[in-house]
Amino acid sequence: MIVVGLTGSIGMGKSTAAGMFRELGVPVNDADEVVHELYRGEAVAPVEAAFPGVAKNGVIDRAELSRRLVAAPERLGELERIVHPLVRERERQFLAQQKAAGAPFVLLDIPLLYETKAEARVDRVVVVTCDPEKQRERVMKRPGMTAEKFAMILARQVPDSEKRARADYIIDTSDSFDVTREQIRAIVDELRAAG
Repeated sequence: MIVVGLTGSIGMGKSTAAGMFRELGVPVNDADEVVHELYRGEAVAPVEAAFPGVAKNGVIDRAELSRRLVAAPERLGELERIVHPLVRERERQFLAQQKAAGAPFVLLDIPLLYETKAEARVDRVVVVTCDPEKQRERVMKRPGMTAEKFAMILARQVPDSEKRARADYIIDTSDSFDVTREQIRAIVDELRAAG
């Protein structure tokens, strides 16, 4: 089974691309979705213990947690040490299930793939990119996004140019959905032939 890592900086269209892979029948493990699930389950107690007051009605209030991290960015590592091992365990379960099901290849949607050295766990890397102005426009439309928060996120991410240089495949989402879908279909066809 070929394990493909999908990554891209904030606002590049990675989630849209992952959805298009899914539409083409590719099993996808989305690290962000896993974190959302963990924030409603097993991560609640340890995150609340580290950041008292971020749990509301048994669920992590992401907006409150984000506000705390913008105010104290040095604490992000503390959060990652709690959440990343839980995310990795879910990833291991997903890979075991897909291997048992006979999937020829799977996609791991990992926003911080290079930042967390996750490229060592995958056979191929797909990087989603777009024009920087389009990236900024997309990100600033997100609820609760500020220029300060965007700058903090970008500062923690490997630059887009470096990601592209290290990629096996590049998907440019600057154009229409149809153009993006064509790029993804070509990658899927190549991976199916390789698998």
